[in-house]
Amino acid sequence: MDELDARLLVTMRAHPRIGLTELARLLGVARGTVQARVEKLTARGVIVDFGPTVSAAGTGHPILAFVWLQIAQGRLAEAVQALHDVPQILEVHGTSGQHDLLCRVVARSTDHLQEVIARILASPAVQRTDTTIALSTQIPYRIEPLIASSHEDR
Repeated sequence: MDELDARLLVTMRAHPRIGLTELARLLGVARGTVQARVEKLTARGVIVDFGPTVSAAGTGHPILAFVWLQIAQGRLAEAVQALHDVPQILEVHGTSGQHDLLCRVVARSTDHLQEVIARILASPAVQRTDTTIALSTQIPYRIEPLIASSHEDR
């Protein structure tokens, strides 16, 4: 990724509804250059979607929790399938260490969170959970600093 790719991505993140012509104008390059770069970045998996970012709190789920799971030996696929069926689970990551999976979970209330955790524990593949409720977001998801520095790392 070069400096133009980095500028393109940072500008697209700052102005998610921007058109290619306006993007080209802001970057000082031809529209065809912008289109080719966007297609290249999409093909390489750098740009993964163009959809809106939706707030879970805005959908009525203001509680954010991180739930660590310990999975029964050899039952990871079964656990992941059970988790896939729980709509309040936004992400699941395989991890190293004493836990096997980390889930990002949202809920309408703490009572609802308890129901979601009970649903997770209903799977025989899940042996144990450890839950932490986020009280605030100090640094929201961001990618811009990484993008800006990525062409400098080489």
